[in-house]
Amino acid sequence: MGSIEAQRTIIGWAATDPTGILAPYTYTLRNTGPEDVYVKVICCGICHTDLHQIRNDLGMSNYPMVPGHEVVGEVVEVGSDVSKFRAGDIVGVGAIVGCCRNCHPCKRDIEQYCNKKIWSYNDVYTDGKPTQGGFASSMVVDQKFVVKIPEGMDPEQAAPLLCAGVTVYSPLSHFGLKQSGLRGGILGLGGVGHMGVKIAKAMGHHVTVISSSDKKREEALDHLGADEYLVSSDATKMQEKADTLDYIIDTVPVFHPLEPYLSLLKLDGKLILMGVINTPLQFLTPMVMLGRKTITGSFVGSIKEIEEMLEFCKEKGLTSMIEVIKMDYVNKAIERLEKNDVRYRFVVDVAGSKLDQ
Repeated sequence: MGSIEAQRTIIGWAATDPTGILAPYTYTLRNTGPEDVYVKVICCGICHTDLHQIRNDLGMSNYPMVPGHEVVGEVVEVGSDVSKFRAGDIVGVGAIVGCCRNCHPCKRDIEQYCNKKIWSYNDVYTDGKPTQGGFASSMVVDQKFVVKIPEGMDPEQAAPLLCAGVTVYSPLSHFGLKQSGLRGGILGLGGVGHMGVKIAKAMGHHVTVISSSDKKREEALDHLGADEYLVSSDATKMQEKADTLDYIIDTVPVFHPLEPYLSLLKLDGKLILMGVINTPLQFLTPMVMLGRKTITGSFVGSIKEIEEMLEFCKEKGLTSMIEVIKMDYVNKAIERLEKNDVRYRFVVDVAGSKLDQ
């Protein structure tokens, strides 16, 4: 069906300056166009990128800004040309809501690498209006960038998979690292890292969690099922584990040296960077040359990869470890996220929150 009404006025929680403090904000959503899906938000995960964006850490923030790109909601209305979704479906929306559809990445269905991609918030849509994210009662999204949440998957559990889950799944898939028997390292045990452990274990990998302290040893081994735990400041243990890993997924979102981790990789091993860091990283070239090692990066995942990853998680019974909060706690949650005081992802119960207070 077409649009029922004119532009909708909704409430979201927005940052209005680089202090990053969120508060209720009223704005309008576009009409449901022929290709659009109108979604009532159920919940939304909080990602470390949200923290960077609301605080203008990357120098590209525009305000007012409603963050949130791990969105799960219920379809309320679909446009006349939408056939994949119908009212009542539980769906997800990730980090991207638009792309050019003509460039090389778009034609290969890896639209996350399109130079003209449109972010789900802090961007400008094709109609010239700012995009706003999932810390709000509703979103209108082009059907291409909406995915179905598998039946039986809890919305709050599914939300972090739309960013944290696919961010790990995509490089493992792309770089041919899905086969069982590989030895992988997960550097940093936050929202992305904890999903890295779970997904890599489900693929049949031997997983070593690498951390800067012993604080998370018990939870890594006992709660998440990692095989080994390595403290990066323990020079003896690090030396013992040299040349043992096929890959390392590096989720650390702040400056850190790369050499200690490059030394852990086998011949042809890959260090896959995922943390958004706005200062240059350094390494000595022989560390790479003498083992034909690769330093590479990967960015979220495509819509196809999100769909594939959701099915994989359903099949393997994988869930995220979350702390569900109401919107009125969101500023405190962001403070805690900055201190890594969350196991392992905050998810905002948007539908159950009073957004106007």
